[in-house]
Amino acid sequence: MQHPAVPDLAHTHTRPIHWLATATAVAAVVALSSVVQPDAATAAQPAGPGTKTATAPVAPPDPATVDFGLECGPVEAVVARKASGDLDGDGRPETVAAVHCDAPMGTPPDGVYVLTPGGDGRPRVVATLVDPADRRTVTALAVRDGAVLATLLGYSSSDVPSCCPDVKDDAKWRWKDGAFVRSTPSRAHAV
Repeated sequence: MQHPAVPDLAHTHTRPIHWLATATAVAAVVALSSVVQPDAATAAQPAGPGTKTATAPVAPPDPATVDFGLECGPVEAVVARKASGDLDGDGRPETVAAVHCDAPMGTPPDGVYVLTPGGDGRPRVVATLVDPADRRTVTALAVRDGAVLATLLGYSSSDVPSCCPDVKDDAKWRWKDGAFVRSTPSRAHAV
């Protein structure tokens, strides 16, 4: 039985030419999509106001490349101890180094220096926490919570031979108002 309301739609019958046209169109789309590629997707969002951008970690200054200005005569200056950390809150690490002349005898005094990267990228001394003229030897050095901590050995008098320090002192320095301030008073005691 025929339905007079629905006309016979001749174009709804598939023929081989239709399949060939469809296959050609699909092949053209696939070929075109392999030539035209979108830009690579990234998860990064553009920086806007108040957006913090991640930066690569900065290496602390290397004390082996610094001239500390020590007069050591025929021997070299030696970095005996070092510690690194952010001391001034700028997000970049500083290095604290205990340095002395490599004397063959006795206990050579240490200087304790704070290093920061210079404008040319080379480390430079920005502070002297312990002067070698103070005749102190550093037995422990650390940076914790933005403070420099050191254990110093010294002498109760100039009569004590340099081989044998007889006084022990714990010291702590913190960056404050543009300078390193010793926050623990000298509490020297005999060793």
